[in-house]
Amino acid sequence: QVRLVESGGGLVQAGTSLRLSCAASGRTLSGYAMGWFRQALGKEREFVAAASWIGGRTYYADSVKNRFTISRDDARNTVYLQMDSLKPEDTAVYYCAADPSSRTILVGSANFWGQGTWVTVSS
Repeated sequence: QVRLVESGGGLVQAGTSLRLSCAASGRTLSGYAMGWFRQALGKEREFVAAASWIGGRTYYADSVKNRFTISRDDARNTVYLQMDSLKPEDTAVYYCAADPSSRTILVGSANFWGQGTWVTVSS
């Protein structure tokens, strides 16, 4: 069992930056692909970014490409999402997810999910 806890959310102004963290416990993140998803009020959950376990590959939704960066520190069992040039449309609850397969995360499924952290971007 992998327990994921997100942190770092908050209220920020458009154009600024925020870094989310996802701390894992129960198992090492080695062997797991990691992903970030978000869900805005009244909308479905959507994929944001993912990082593979092998090969250091990263994947991004078009809406966040060149603004967000996912990284992982397996020694600290933590995954990060650096969010720059934030826009009001980035406002959502952000969820961290883990799964042995990158492909599973890319299609929106994962074995383990965190509880989420709110990000609100004011204009």
